[in-house]
Amino acid sequence: MSATASPTGAAPVRWGILGAANIAMTKVIPAIQGTRHSRVVAVASRDAAKARSAAAALGIPRAYGSYDELIDDDEIDAIYNPLPNHLHVAWSIRAADAGKHVLCEKPIAMSADEACALRAARDRTGVVIAEAFMVRGHPQWLEAKRLVESGTIGELRLVSGHFSYFRRDPADVRSRVEYGGGALLDIGCYPITMSRWLFGAEPVEVVGQIERDPDMKVDRLASALLRFPNGQATFACAGQLVPYQKMLVYGTTGRIEVEIPFNAPADRRCRVFVDDGSQLGGLAARPIDFDAVDQYALQADRFVDAIRGASEPLVSIDDAIANMAVIDALFRSAETRTWETPAKL
Repeated sequence: MSATASPTGAAPVRWGILGAANIAMTKVIPAIQGTRHSRVVAVASRDAAKARSAAAALGIPRAYGSYDELIDDDEIDAIYNPLPNHLHVAWSIRAADAGKHVLCEKPIAMSADEACALRAARDRTGVVIAEAFMVRGHPQWLEAKRLVESGTIGELRLVSGHFSYFRRDPADVRSRVEYGGGALLDIGCYPITMSRWLFGAEPVEVVGQIERDPDMKVDRLASALLRFPNGQATFACAGQLVPYQKMLVYGTTGRIEVEIPFNAPADRRCRVFVDDGSQLGGLAARPIDFDAVDQYALQADRFVDAIRGASEPLVSIDDAIANMAVIDALFRSAETRTWETPAKL
């Protein structure tokens, strides 16, 4: 749903950005600025000069030298939190307690237990708190979900995914265990959330295998198997592997292939392939093309609608907690070397 569903004449939602993370500067802020029902009015950094530089680069009216100053600004309605993972919960709660709605980057927390504190903050304050999985709103995924639910590929039995990139930099927050670094939290969360969404269920048990960087100790390669009531999901993710991504959805009579499932480009068309399996090598696959869209803009519009009561957020805090529970179970499984059951919180 687009923010065009918002009440006629409603004032734009005024956003404040915590930090000047690369995803905020290059993806999310420009996307929000391009929507009709949002305005980015402030950016904050613990380095005031960095905040001023970010504001100047993107034409943002106000720059703050602390996160508290931005959160205490009465002219801000919503916060986007792209801070390092270990700062997600504390600053999101601080914003909620100040009456701000919060769109927090994935993963929303360092653990499911930690994420539950965000649910308590939502219940206490009445604000909207959501996890920023922009992929859930992209038309290619909405069509994949429709195809599954319509029975086009028969009964869903298997979701298989891969997501990797190569970056080995000790200075990167993704290389610090104490900051929530590593592949599983950074990108493994994507195939998990999409598998749960496609099955419309939670995995009964999971098993995971993790390989850690010998120096930095973050997980650099993770493989997982999730058992659902009516099928399975499997994926691999890596932070020190050739860049590549793909998601495959298998049913009893057909399959769906999402060509660029996660980093769908905003400047060119995307494709999903539907195959009835009648020819070897996938030669019977037919493409479905989608016009170029900015999935970050769609995410912002949907969040505005959620604030105004016109829809639910793409990924609610309850959904985010369930995703974190799967991640927790995979980390446990890698240590216990056995199947683990995700907690129900």
